[in-house]
Amino acid sequence: MVAESSQLDMPVSELPPYRVRDLMHIGRDGHELMCELLARAVAAVKLSSGLILNTFDALEAPELAKLRRDLAVPVFDIGPLHRFSPAADGSLLHQDRSCLAWLDAQAAESVLYVSFGSLASMGARELVETAWGIAGSGVPFLWVVRPGLVRGRRAAPDEPTRLLLPEGFEAATRRRGVVVAWAPQEEVLRHRAVGGFWTHSGWNSTTESLAEGVPMLCRPSFGDQMGNARYVEHVWKAGFEVGGELERGAVEAAIRRLMAESDGGEMRARARELKKAAAECTGKAGSSETAIVKMVTHMLSL
Repeated sequence: MVAESSQLDMPVSELPPYRVRDLMHIGRDGHELMCELLARAVAAVKLSSGLILNTFDALEAPELAKLRRDLAVPVFDIGPLHRFSPAADGSLLHQDRSCLAWLDAQAAESVLYVSFGSLASMGARELVETAWGIAGSGVPFLWVVRPGLVRGRRAAPDEPTRLLLPEGFEAATRRRGVVVAWAPQEEVLRHRAVGGFWTHSGWNSTTESLAEGVPMLCRPSFGDQMGNARYVEHVWKAGFEVGGELERGAVEAAIRRLMAESDGGEMRARARELKKAAAECTGKAGSSETAIVKMVTHMLSL
């Protein structure tokens, strides 16, 4: 087991700062499956007329430059896409917009927003430890606890989220936090009261958070999420990963670190720099807007 763990922590020299554990996979033994999927994707790109990416130059300039060197097709970095096309009320889950009024009453950058996306899940014990870590941190919070979040527990779509949480949690956090089944995430991250985001590190959530200048706690579980979290911590320096088994004391410490003025302030400052860069890239004559014009011209020429 030690040897296996050591191998997972070996660096991937071709893809710094990745370790083996950060490579895309699905499940414990999913590396081979993902390698096959990626090989087919690369082959398809090489036969295509161009590659369109939801990223922006200021975020991944070296990676984009390498793609342009290695591929014989044009590469169009046109993100972050939500800046050009903000989400309408088209979510498959009902958005509880009452949380926005609660945020209005909170102090600037005081609230931790917690959401693990629409697919990621956790065990019942992890939920309990997460809940008591949030409670123990003393930090105001907005937590998305959607139906299906807990593995192995069938929940009706209209089941109150409080029934998923441990007994005593609601009383321990009364008037300090709000739990909803789903939230209008873009608006939440844009809200002045939100000072941190605990996320599953999906690409959409990651770019939405960076584009709004919100630092992150990262809890990746599959696919590209591990690599995204690695970049958040070691390249963009706008957050850090909460790894290993969840334990309430460690959760409490991580939340306090993110929301504090010392470490959290530095990460928040870096996130603000990336927010400014995203605004410039998507602004008039910015790199992403220019890429969209080039993409449309290219498509019309085919």
